[in-house]
Amino acid sequence: MNGNEKKFRDYIQSKGLKFTSERETILNHVFENHGHFEAEELLIDMRKNKKRVSKATIYRTLALLVKCGLLREVIFGEKHAHYEHVYGHKHHEHLVCIKCGKIIEFGDEKIEKFQEEVCVKNKFKPESHKFQIIGYCEDCVEK
Repeated sequence: MNGNEKKFRDYIQSKGLKFTSERETILNHVFENHGHFEAEELLIDMRKNKKRVSKATIYRTLALLVKCGLLREVIFGEKHAHYEHVYGHKHHEHLVCIKCGKIIEFGDEKIEKFQEEVCVKNKFKPESHKFQIIGYCEDCVEK
């Protein structure tokens, strides 16, 4: 059992839920792939790979994976969420191109330190944060 599975199993059981074969299939498929993905893309990809799970089960399982800290939900200007791995990955932020949809990931200690200072100053205990800049990538600016 890998760390992702153990963390998810423990979380599921702490909520009085069952670690079903469908949830296990979704968990494994999510962590076989890297990068950002949407729930619909996951559903299509799983069906292409002959993995049978319902759309509702995918959405419910993704929500549980976010709540237990294995995934992070990020929205890149559209009305639907994208997901990315969190567990075992260094925290990062996003630059999102309006024109081509390119996503550039970056990390900056100054941003992290500033966010901590803001929380301390306001006596606020953060659980998570999302920082993204929307604009145009180098390729789209040149066109």
